Amino acid sequence: MSSSTPVTKTELLRLLGDMGIETKTHDHPAVFTVDESHRIKDTIPGGHTKNLFLKDKKGARFLVVALNDTNIDLKTLHKKIGCGRLSFGNAGLLLQLLGVTPGSVTPFSLINDTRNEVGLILDQKMMSLNLLNYHPLENTATTSIKRDDLLAFFQKTGHNPLTLELADTDVPME
Repeated sequence: MSSSTPVTKTELLRLLGDMGIETKTHDHPAVFTVDESHRIKDTIPGGHTKNLFLKDKKGARFLVVALNDTNIDLKTLHKKIGCGRLSFGNAGLLLQLLGVTPGSVTPFSLINDTRNEVGLILDQKMMSLNLLNYHPLENTATTSIKRDDLLAFFQKTGHNPLTLELADTDVPME
């Protein structure tokens, strides 16, 4: 985890296994958006998610992870987090800090944030589920992991998540 070369899917899955974490990985065609992921989610049990790589005007970076149907208002999210106004981080910064490209953003990419430069924000509703699904650093697969094992992974990477209610209550859920 200290190399400047991003960890691969194979290395990630080996690390999880070495930690005694059971996962199940499902290979599928590449998906780049939540809408595209709907075609595969019915075949994979557990909560399906979306991941937003954001930054504020002062340079703080955040990975926001929620259930895929959560409506998140970026205009007010900064108040919940306690930071400056937020915008999406660009692809270059995403690759530099998390070692992944757009479409492959995942909380597993925190394994590449060895200097702990990215804050982790988790949705409370998502964390109420026992089984969760994320890309294993590539958008051609989905890895199912138990919530408590995911938290153990975050601890291993040195990331202390902030868990918040992220749904914008003024926007009806679809």
